[in-house]
Amino acid sequence: MSEQWSRRRLLKQFAAISATLALPTKSLIPESAGPTAGDECEVQLVPVSPQTVRVTGIPVKKAKTAEVSFNGSLVHESWGNPVARLRGDTADRTIRSGDLSIHASFDPLRLTITTGSGAEIQKLSVDCSTGIVSFATGDCPLLGLGEGGPQFDRRGSVDGMVSGQGGYKLETHGGRVPIPWIISTAGWAIYFHQPFGTFDFTGPQSKFHPASPDSAWPLDMFFVASQEPATIMAELARLTGHAELPPLWSLGYQQSHRTLANRDEVLTEAKIFREKKLPCDALIYLGTGFCPSGWNTENGSFSWNSRVFPDPRQIVNQLHNDNFRVVLHDVILAANLGGSVQDRCELSNFDMEDASCYWDAHRKVFGTGIDGWWPDEGDALDIPSRLARNRMHWEGPQIDRPHERPYALHRNGYAGMQRYASFLWSGDVYSTWETLKTQVPIAINTCLTGIPYWGTDIGGFVPTKEFTAELYLRWFQFGAFCTLFRSHGRAWKLRLPWGWNTGDPGPVEIRNYDGAAIPDPSQLHNAQVEPICRKYLELRYRLLTYLYSAVRECTITGLPVMRALWLHYPDDPKAVLCQDQYLWGRDILVAPVLEQGATSRNVYLPRGIWYDFWTNERLEGGREVVRPIDLETVPLYVRAGTILPLGPVKQHTGEKVDEPLSIFIYPGTDGSFLLYEDDGISFNYRDGEWMGTELHWSDARRVLTLRLATGSRMLSPFRRRIEVKLKQAVRIANFDGVPLAVSF
Repeated sequence: MSEQWSRRRLLKQFAAISATLALPTKSLIPESAGPTAGDECEVQLVPVSPQTVRVTGIPVKKAKTAEVSFNGSLVHESWGNPVARLRGDTADRTIRSGDLSIHASFDPLRLTITTGSGAEIQKLSVDCSTGIVSFATGDCPLLGLGEGGPQFDRRGSVDGMVSGQGGYKLETHGGRVPIPWIISTAGWAIYFHQPFGTFDFTGPQSKFHPASPDSAWPLDMFFVASQEPATIMAELARLTGHAELPPLWSLGYQQSHRTLANRDEVLTEAKIFREKKLPCDALIYLGTGFCPSGWNTENGSFSWNSRVFPDPRQIVNQLHNDNFRVVLHDVILAANLGGSVQDRCELSNFDMEDASCYWDAHRKVFGTGIDGWWPDEGDALDIPSRLARNRMHWEGPQIDRPHERPYALHRNGYAGMQRYASFLWSGDVYSTWETLKTQVPIAINTCLTGIPYWGTDIGGFVPTKEFTAELYLRWFQFGAFCTLFRSHGRAWKLRLPWGWNTGDPGPVEIRNYDGAAIPDPSQLHNAQVEPICRKYLELRYRLLTYLYSAVRECTITGLPVMRALWLHYPDDPKAVLCQDQYLWGRDILVAPVLEQGATSRNVYLPRGIWYDFWTNERLEGGREVVRPIDLETVPLYVRAGTILPLGPVKQHTGEKVDEPLSIFIYPGTDGSFLLYEDDGISFNYRDGEWMGTELHWSDARRVLTLRLATGSRMLSPFRRRIEVKLKQAVRIANFDGVPLAVSF
């Protein structure tokens, strides 16, 4: 948050706070008042897929004038014609929609949704006088609902769905990006497209309350039912869109900076990464106004700060020569944003609330070679404005670089932001153990809401007395297994991998924060931090082949990279309830260390055989194990049947290293994996310029087979040297696109 407050900014903050205070709390939620009291409803049912039905409710008196507004979150405005239009004077009836049956009754309006065989899934009730929707809470966890808010299971909470950093417990839970997509692990989900409102999950009947009586209608929601979690996630992608593939470098390590001293500091920090051989792909620079001396002249400006960037093009070129991408912080000062960059900006009537004009303000700076943007603030923006901003940062860069995938790290967004490859971080959290612990379930719920590219300020944004080398390392280890791997925060030099052994925390920028503190100088000479950071940096880069393949899978299926155990073990009650561990792709279980001074970590292993990643110890699942740990170890387990590709250590994603790809086989059952590759930069993969290597392991035959995936082709180098490892046995194979079998 800024330390230099303009009048306009103060007014915006006041407006955001006022909006927060105006939202209904549990005691203020209206139960029976509204402008349509006594009216009856018309309900329209539209089949979207065999698993999803759209339910639209309109008061009969307004049926001719009420229209569902399009806020940009859905991929289509229309999903076809209704199979039924129901009113209060209609006799009770049952309508078939795909695999679902909906029994409609009136007075009150109730929709009972069952399977084709008659098993009840959910019962929805709509109060036509208030627009309140009721549904059974059930006995299983309710997940999703966007970033932040009460965690992990949403049952028992009332959520006002307030967007921004004033939404809910900023210090520990971070910024709130509320998205009305709620999943029951019993096998159903609801997306409330319209109106926006409050959720009350405190009783056996959960309730959705429109934000105000005036906005209660029309009601537009999508109900999904499936016992397969992957199908539920696929249906969310069907509704709000599949994620776009980001550039490969965005999945490497990103180092953020705050107050900069001068030009030499900018270039020196980059040189140290390369001299110390600490892998890094991107350097991010904060704007002035959010710190005393950033990349630009003032908050929201697109003019360079000449004190630290006197020759911006030359500095950017030098950073590029050292193989770093450059990302700049930007802030929207307008109250709204609309349109798209495809519109024409009228220079005679320049309007910062028009996306085409606002993007034009970026283009001169972008022309110096900038590789990405960090859009901050905007908490008070409405939903269409947030999505317009997400879209602008995806489509805008393509005007000047049509063959290059853009990158943007956003503070807010909404359902559908994944269509613009938008990254999201959890806001200005505090450096405490409780915060670190809370970020794990937040990650799970955010990803279950269709936002796959997510991370935190590693170490926490606001340093406190709890901010020690131990906390930083545990957070760094967690960050290595988030899709966004980025360090940032006040006392910013302690966010550098070597920063805890210099005695210099960086500029002190904590005076506006209650509970903020700089670590005691005696703690700032810790030689352990850098080598442990190096270990996880190198591991992240070795895992990039696995990670990039999982990201590509996400863009096709809707399954996130950071996965709730429920997604693959829905019939395991203990796995469903896990909120302090998650799956990294299909095959790796991550159990971050979340307790200060921990010497062991309890880890739940779902059914089947698992292997300790560090020791290769084989363990039977379906139980909790106690893993001894030291400061440099975070428990990682690999599922039997996994085919795990590990590349060589790289200093950046574009580095060419003359070492073979290693493929590790974890035996115990058959397995398969699609290893995905493209150039990591362009959109050529859309035209077939990609390579998919299908890997299949036959456990009984002890044979690994490799073949090209349908629709893909060999990419350079056209002959691949591969090391295949099964326990202590190693086989060397050369793959050139012809089907190949490797036997043990």
